[in-house]
Amino acid sequence: MTATDRSIELINAAAQAAADKLAHDIIAYDVSDVLSITDAFLLASAPSDRQVKSIVDEIEERLSKDLGAKPVRREGDREARWVLLDYVDIVVHVQHSEERVFYALERLWKDCPEIDLPEEARATRGKAAAHADATAGDQDGELL
Repeated sequence: MTATDRSIELINAAAQAAADKLAHDIIAYDVSDVLSITDAFLLASAPSDRQVKSIVDEIEERLSKDLGAKPVRREGDREARWVLLDYVDIVVHVQHSEERVFYALERLWKDCPEIDLPEEARATRGKAAAHADATAGDQDGELL
């Protein structure tokens, strides 16, 4: 099974919205083969709490306005260190850069296929992705 066309549409729109607000390390995974609760995860990060909030707000606005999608759940708003937006078809994680490196969600989903994102979103790969790649061999099989 692979992510639905609707999930891919939502992921691409969310990734573009995140890139427009200067999110870093944007990556998406097709998790439909390993999870029954959602098709895809989008991960993005930012260096400040304020920017995390800005990215989350832009993703919500863009998906609502352009695609008529509203999250069924939104968690982590108060601290803005790790905000989760659950759209059922997709789950968006926007993390402060420190949380992104610490939790390294990429390690958990590295066996799932990456979803090809718009060029602007792909250009944001950086520190968190490099850290996850560098530590993947040291911590294979460990879950946080």
